[in-house]
Amino acid sequence: MAAVKYHEGKFPPGRLDWERLIPLIGPANAALARYDGILQAIPNAAVLLSPLMTQEAVLSSKIEGTQATMGEVLEFEAEGPNATRVSAEKQGDIEEILNYRRAMRRTEELLAELPLCGRVVCEAHRILLHGVRGQNKAPGEYRKGPNWIGTPGCAIEDAKFVPISADKLPEAMSVWEKYIHEEAMDRLVQLALLHAEFEALHPFLDGNGRLGRMLVPLFMAHKGLLDKPMFYISAYFERKRDAYYEKLLAVSRDDAWTAWVEFFLHAVIDQAGENQRKATAILKLYRDSKERFAELTRSQYSMKALDFVFERPIFRSTDFVAQSKIPRPTALRISKLLRDNGILRHIRVGKGRREAILAFPALLNIAEGSKTF
Repeated sequence: MAAVKYHEGKFPPGRLDWERLIPLIGPANAALARYDGILQAIPNAAVLLSPLMTQEAVLSSKIEGTQATMGEVLEFEAEGPNATRVSAEKQGDIEEILNYRRAMRRTEELLAELPLCGRVVCEAHRILLHGVRGQNKAPGEYRKGPNWIGTPGCAIEDAKFVPISADKLPEAMSVWEKYIHEEAMDRLVQLALLHAEFEALHPFLDGNGRLGRMLVPLFMAHKGLLDKPMFYISAYFERKRDAYYEKLLAVSRDDAWTAWVEFFLHAVIDQAGENQRKATAILKLYRDSKERFAELTRSQYSMKALDFVFERPIFRSTDFVAQSKIPRPTALRISKLLRDNGILRHIRVGKGRREAILAFPALLNIAEGSKTF
């Protein structure tokens, strides 16, 4: 079967079937608004929802083939540069996931000063590929040659999809960037079109899928649909991976823009509800834990302990003592109380020079969506 080729000259699409989309547009925007209401109610959301960001990074990377879990990522991060318990391949997966988080944080900083634009996209791409398997594939630069999508190692003749040629890419990216700032009948429909177009252009030699999904919360925040770029859509795309790829492919193959937008709006509805449930559960856990920590520790440092374990739900025991800003004797006493009362549990017991690693299971299980820890 011949490869599907990029839909040159058809972005943005001249026509969508709005009768099919209108029944989804209202519910999608309403679901997003409800989630944003919860997001705005969370104090220091960047800290409290950090496990959700990690889970998003895990799932977005999983779509591209990585195998690391959120627990493995956080445990690796807790162990620091001397981590030795993972294979080289697993470490590569984890580093890619950590880069995803770093790229998101950097782009959020940039968007405080700049509009969403090619410069922001290229900086995110540079961080995404820094020091990992794609580091030799021109991080932060649009590709200068062809690329294609198919089975690993296949020739372009056997590809499933061939994006736009490199000589036409700069102009196409200019059109894509201009469309970000155009007025639209609906912002979520506009976002759906932008995501599909970015994936079809495949402007970089590597990392396009992850970067395209990263653009979803960035656009939502940029356009005021969300207070902060904290929307986690990859769980839906990973769960429906085959349909996700097929809908994107059909845009170029069949001019099926409307069908893609329908799929995207369903994803927003689904994940806005899931994000809201998780954020609400995390907020409740934080409020309940505030009282519980105070009762157990009877210490003026109970809030410092609470904020530490929310920001780092897997950590080395020595880091809790050294970095929680709690005096050492008190930190040791609080850590023991939290372990004895089942709030923290050992992932790894300390022995000799090997430090103990502790986890905050209640928070991790909310982020995972199952009782994993």
